[in-house]
Amino acid sequence: MCNRFIDLINWQQPWLAPFSPVADIATKSNDWMRAINGAFASLNICNHRGLPIKLVPQAELPPDCAYETFISNTGSVPTRKNLHDFFNALMWLSYPKIKVRLNELQAVEILRTSTATAGNHHVGKHTRGKLRDAATIFDENASLVIVTDESQVVALQEHQWRQIFIQNRSTFGNTWDVNLLGHALMEKLVVPYKAITAHAYIVRVDHTYFALPQKQRMHFLDNQISQSLSDSLSTADFTPLPVLGLPGWWPEQSNDFYDDAAVFRSKRKLRLSN
Repeated sequence: MCNRFIDLINWQQPWLAPFSPVADIATKSNDWMRAINGAFASLNICNHRGLPIKLVPQAELPPDCAYETFISNTGSVPTRKNLHDFFNALMWLSYPKIKVRLNELQAVEILRTSTATAGNHHVGKHTRGKLRDAATIFDENASLVIVTDESQVVALQEHQWRQIFIQNRSTFGNTWDVNLLGHALMEKLVVPYKAITAHAYIVRVDHTYFALPQKQRMHFLDNQISQSLSDSLSTADFTPLPVLGLPGWWPEQSNDFYDDAAVFRSKRKLRLSN
């Protein structure tokens, strides 16, 4: 398989640093799907039904079957030869338990909806709801904001960008950090532009987290988040994060950079009804 599109990725970008070990598995092979499938097998990564996870060509997905249902029923992840699906494969390797849990939530919700509307054979593929929307956002565009200080959570939720990005700049990576999870988000960052905004998902930790090596941090996040995800997941669990405002994630982060109100937007005030 041709890996030419992978050459577009600048692996020196700070947001890709946590994924260097798994990226090496794919980028050092002439067949990245086969290489990642080998890693899946060696790590015994299985879906919620205990079926081994493996990447398969997109053509194996039946036209009348929802993508999430197919993964749930077969363990096979339909995959195209493009950046979007490449990053999806890397996330399966980086956060397998989270990906399995998200797939389970999606598949169970599709089955529930299909059962509730029996007779409409396409409802599972085309009908969405709050849980499916939230799980898709998590899967596609989430960033994990790891924090030890609740004031950082408040600042993020209130869009207090200068406190987050300037006042707390020196503590980034030591008392708070950000890891990407959304594969569509990672695809956008291949050609970064200032306005890229993630759906931030808060992960509260204690200071011992930051004493862990990177690999153990990833395992910790995978375990903790996969166990906490439930069918109550909603879009209210996310808050906007302009990721290129993070310290060191953009080359020229002057005061003027953060004055751009089109990117670093104030929080909308709720209107009170009469």
